[in-house]
Amino acid sequence: MTTTTLAVLVPLLPFLGAAAGLLLGRTAPGFVRPLAVLPPLASLVLAVLVAARQGGGTAVDAHTELTPTGSVPIELALHIDGFAALVAVLVACVAACVQIYSTGYLRDDPRYPSYAALVSLFTSAMLLVVYSGDLIVLLVGWEVMGICSYFLVGHYWETPEARAASLKAFLVTKLGDVPFLIGLFALAGDAGSFRLTRILGAVASGGIDHPTLVALLLLAGVAGKSAQFPLHTWLPDAMAGPTPVSALIHAATMVAAGVYFIARLLPLFEASRAAMVVLAVMAAVTMAGSALAALAQDDIKRVLAYSTVGQLGYMTGALAVGDRGAAVFHLLTHGAFKALLFLAAGVVIHAAGTNSLAAMSRMRGLRDRVPDAYWTMTVALLALAAIPPFSGFFSKESVLGAAEHVTQGHTGHAPGAAGWIVLIAGLITALLTAAYATRLWLLAFRGRGTEAPDHGRQPLTMTVVLWVLAIPSLALGGLAYRLLPDWFDGRDLTPTLLTSILGTGLALVGGLLTYGAWQRTTALAARPPLGAVAAHPEADAGLVEAEAIATHRPAYGDIAYAPDPADPGRLLLGPLHRPAAAGFHLDAVYEALFVRPVRAGASLVRFLDREVVDTYVRGAAALPRLLGAAVRRAQTGNVQTYVSALLAGTVVLAVAVLLVATGA
Repeated sequence: MTTTTLAVLVPLLPFLGAAAGLLLGRTAPGFVRPLAVLPPLASLVLAVLVAARQGGGTAVDAHTELTPTGSVPIELALHIDGFAALVAVLVACVAACVQIYSTGYLRDDPRYPSYAALVSLFTSAMLLVVYSGDLIVLLVGWEVMGICSYFLVGHYWETPEARAASLKAFLVTKLGDVPFLIGLFALAGDAGSFRLTRILGAVASGGIDHPTLVALLLLAGVAGKSAQFPLHTWLPDAMAGPTPVSALIHAATMVAAGVYFIARLLPLFEASRAAMVVLAVMAAVTMAGSALAALAQDDIKRVLAYSTVGQLGYMTGALAVGDRGAAVFHLLTHGAFKALLFLAAGVVIHAAGTNSLAAMSRMRGLRDRVPDAYWTMTVALLALAAIPPFSGFFSKESVLGAAEHVTQGHTGHAPGAAGWIVLIAGLITALLTAAYATRLWLLAFRGRGTEAPDHGRQPLTMTVVLWVLAIPSLALGGLAYRLLPDWFDGRDLTPTLLTSILGTGLALVGGLLTYGAWQRTTALAARPPLGAVAAHPEADAGLVEAEAIATHRPAYGDIAYAPDPADPGRLLLGPLHRPAAAGFHLDAVYEALFVRPVRAGASLVRFLDREVVDTYVRGAAALPRLLGAAVRRAQTGNVQTYVSALLAGTVVLAVAVLLVATGA
């Protein structure tokens, strides 16, 4: 079987699994779980075969034109280089893990068949984006992911939080997609094709008339999809969906699509120094702002959501300094440890009965209740904090090293200002990342107070997935920079000495400061009792999460959501804690700038429609009705009345004729 055929099957199998799962969900429910798990596993095997055959060498290209368009042709095209081969393996691996995990996590959910089908369709759409060599076909996968995210985030549609979050995710990403679509058509108009290879050829030959404008239009779509400032506010709210969905969106699909797209078209952005600086500023604000927000969140999933925003900022920062190898390297390692973080958080949430870190900090022995989640989550948090030798250290330091090279003028692909912006913001974020990772670990697993409830062991499928993902979280970084340099444009991914010392040192400082603040606040705080514990014996994890969202209250009484006096984030952030916890009030700003004017405009249109337009319509209908009533009164049925009216009319006409004749 040829490499092209294998590549076609990689996104096709999950699509077929989604279609079959929807058709058989009610008639043959026993086939739902195999149809959810087997297609992504088969896609993973095929994606590994494609990667092995591609080998990081010459890109695999294939194309066929479906039908003539009369202008710019649209083709089914594949373009599989080293980046595409590795990212496809990541997507298939995380999707398979999420589907296996979901069989236990949502085992009693009545909507599991539609959920599993949507996850498979989501996976298929992302794989289409990864392998596509035509931008219109890529756009199809791009938009299908947006639709799937709407339904998956709103899985618990009974709750107002889930409904609002799904609608917000859909609208914000679509807001970015409008300029994105305009940019695609402008790019294809200049290049004369939607084919990726031809577009890159046109960029190399200077055939793009306005590269800055096109790059900025595309960047708006990327900011929406990849949750970059200022269109990142939908991602923390998307935590209202099931935890496995969060893992899929954050680790391998949706938000990774924007970073991957820029990596594909990086020469276009490099053709505009202004676009590279804008990209660097966007990455810097995203990194630092999201890290501060993560340090102030109480919901464990929102901490991880803001963490994803920050790590995506590192990836866009690497692209801003012209190193897509470092960006994709961090995309791969981040996918492994972020999927592990979310899936382990799902186990912790089930054991604790709440998402609140304040509630968990009042529980003693939670780590003993979920030892597998405790150890694997510790590995993932160390990778997130970029502590050597965990995978996040190597990829994050490769980003900082790329920025350092630009500041020293060793590359002409990016302006020096972009290098300094990314380097400074990256170092600050390294300290903050370690701080909120340490805070999460301390509050979740070092709580003091009432004994944590015992909800029994988790299903074996959930536990196995955690340990499977722990392996790349620990070892992927060290292996990749030694064994896979040819897959990343042949660039050396070895961390530089200066950035390694600075980055690791700042990470250790951030962790130690947080630990010291935690000890200080714990010693000074008066710990209130936990209150009545409403245990959930034998409850399904997904149903526990749905109940927590629906009631918006923890299972431990009102005291569990009270401000935690032992929270080290409050001490570290000081007066910044309140605005950081609210996401720096960006939602309020958007409410004032966009939502209220749109609502006011809608109210004005409704008033004009009802009071002005409808008045004319009602008037136009009333006049014939009045004339009809007058005519109806004249129809009396009396012959004498009719003859009298006829004679009177004749007299009037005769008089009128005489008057006209006399006047003439």
